Amino acid sequence: MQEGQFSRTALGAAGHRAAHQALEGGFFFADPLALPILGADAQAAIDKAKAQPLRRGLRLFIALRSRFAEDSAHAAIARGVRQVVVLGAGFDTFAYRLEAPAALRVFEVDHPATQAEKRRRLEAARVAEPAHVVYVGCDFEREIFVDALAAAGFDRRQPSFVFWLGVTAYLTHEAVYAALAAVAALPGGEEIVFDYAASPETIDDQAARTAHEDLARKVAAAGEPLRAYFDPPALHAQLTALGFSEIEDLRAEEVAARYAPGRAPTRRGAGARMLRAATAPTA
Repeated sequence: MQEGQFSRTALGAAGHRAAHQALEGGFFFADPLALPILGADAQAAIDKAKAQPLRRGLRLFIALRSRFAEDSAHAAIARGVRQVVVLGAGFDTFAYRLEAPAALRVFEVDHPATQAEKRRRLEAARVAEPAHVVYVGCDFEREIFVDALAAAGFDRRQPSFVFWLGVTAYLTHEAVYAALAAVAALPGGEEIVFDYAASPETIDDQAARTAHEDLARKVAAAGEPLRAYFDPPALHAQLTALGFSEIEDLRAEEVAARYAPGRAPTRRGAGARMLRAATAPTA
């Protein structure tokens, strides 16, 4: 991300979510605010999606990861969790569609420049900022987000649910593991859902490899290069060492099969994965 500017990759992800509403009718992930938050940029995102068929796999993965994360968040809220943390919130609209129970707070953690642009777009779309939303400015490469959360009223002793979408690939391995360690160290008992990129060598489908290479070039040109790839077994071992359990790691096609059994895989071999892990409360 370029200094002083909002995240262009976050805007791109919002464009994919909006295009999914228009082109697939929100089949995997329905978000009535995906188009309004983009404003004048919405039609351009849809036109771009139509003109570049290879982007469909990425678009569907972005829809699937939001569906998986939000379903997990709703399940946590139903169990009584009253702190939800959206790391790298970008232009995500979960908190603005949520019928929040009493005492629930959604902490949106992101770079201040991206937060400012999001709030400008929300105001332009006449989308109210709910009382349960707490904005927390943080630079993940330079700051420990848990410290920023605590300053904003987050209670480390209480259980929380964290989702972290579209971020890990743009950080260093050190920054990713530092963030995961910070979540694991919280004593209240935590659950986290995040997506990550497996090594490009795992991409065995030529169309998917081409799409990945094209994405890598574009985000690098935007000043946000892909930086961190992970080997799934090594990642699982590291998570276990940090104290996580109940590790669930799914390929894109496995997530798609969960919501639409029998539907063709969306992005076979493309290396994009979803992971859910949890820690037990510390006595």
